[in-house]
Amino acid sequence: MKPAFTLFFVIFFTRILEAQPEDSPPWIQGKAQEQVFAITQVMFHDVIDPPAAARFYAYSTLTGYEILCIQNKTLPRIQENFIQYPAIKLTEPPRVNARFSALYGILETAAELLPSGYLLKEKKLTLYREFASHHISTAVLDSSVIFAKSVSRIIVQYARQDGYFHLSVLERYRPLRGDSSWQPTPPEYMAAVQPHWSSIRAFFMDSAAQFKPLPLTPFSKDKNSAFYQLAGQVYKTGKKLSPEQKLIANYWDCNPFAVQFEGHMSVGLKKISPGGHWMGIAGTACLQKKLGFENTVLLITALALSLHDAFISCWDEKYRSNRIRPETYINRYIDEKWVPLLQTPPFPEYTSGHSVISTTAALILTHYLGENFSFRDTTETYIGLPARKFGSFIQASEEACISRLYGGIHFLDAIENGKEEGRRIAEYILPRLPKRLLKQKELNIE
Repeated sequence: MKPAFTLFFVIFFTRILEAQPEDSPPWIQGKAQEQVFAITQVMFHDVIDPPAAARFYAYSTLTGYEILCIQNKTLPRIQENFIQYPAIKLTEPPRVNARFSALYGILETAAELLPSGYLLKEKKLTLYREFASHHISTAVLDSSVIFAKSVSRIIVQYARQDGYFHLSVLERYRPLRGDSSWQPTPPEYMAAVQPHWSSIRAFFMDSAAQFKPLPLTPFSKDKNSAFYQLAGQVYKTGKKLSPEQKLIANYWDCNPFAVQFEGHMSVGLKKISPGGHWMGIAGTACLQKKLGFENTVLLITALALSLHDAFISCWDEKYRSNRIRPETYINRYIDEKWVPLLQTPPFPEYTSGHSVISTTAALILTHYLGENFSFRDTTETYIGLPARKFGSFIQASEEACISRLYGGIHFLDAIENGKEEGRRIAEYILPRLPKRLLKQKELNIE
């Protein structure tokens, strides 16, 4: 091979890699999911509560998608349908690797927002080295980092105006008095988690109460009442659980606040949040479907944004109804020694968060990937639980919902009405998202 031809080949091949067509090389596949999982690991370390976790996923993935949109005008701008969004005007660097910049931006925003975001520093360095090892020039990578940071700064500023930092100055929540009201539960009797989350700015919803669920079953101590029957159902179910039902309950537990006692010492049991579980499922599905990079980032961003709003809706109802947990009711009126299979999370009961966000997530994923999308969920192997196979996202969400009855932490009406709440949220958000994933010829990647 002649030297002149060699130089031409190197320049040509490098530019192909920098452009990165939709049918990207194998080493690109899964990169977006890797960064999301890196964020999950930091949240796992920090024991981030479920609503806050959804918020961190949303702003981090939004940064990556915004970078892709700036670099590729053919991508649909989900951001145009937000209730509020800043104008982003940047001088585009002459040579930017859009995919590397998007990945770096995801990590950069998470690093700025998460308490232990500094733990992502090594991940950013590893990402840089990996792209460099695939013949992306240092000049392009450095320019891409600068670009990612500039977009991230705008998104972080946008995030800091959503009311999150105001939560710390609000009046401390105190459980309401009354037989029907939620009270802290064993073993740690933790304070209520995120009682003012309804004040957080949503992306799509007009208000936190926009999807107020169906009325809950009226509280009663009467043994002939509908509410007593609901409690009795939780009690009886918990006393005769099959091994499969126990596995299902533990698989979908996703409770970052579980505590285990060892003598006089209490030990926190770290777990992935419910939103984190569904982000993991989305990542698995994208790999299985062999989606291109842009479609993968689009899908995980759409899901993260939807989960964020679903948590706002659910938490709004939790602290409006302030309903007692099954454990408290059963111990008072049925069996004082009864203990649920799962530890009760530290916030009011109605509606079931798993039901709301799992139904929302399943409908978003079904819209883009199909009704009968079979997959093997390995999300919980991270904490030692076996993988599970599902024939569809709806099947997985139904299992997640009923797992809360098996676990002894929700009444059935909170589960069923939570599913309806999640369905309404998804049906509202979907028209505000791209109608479908893009085909390769539509992406207009240079």
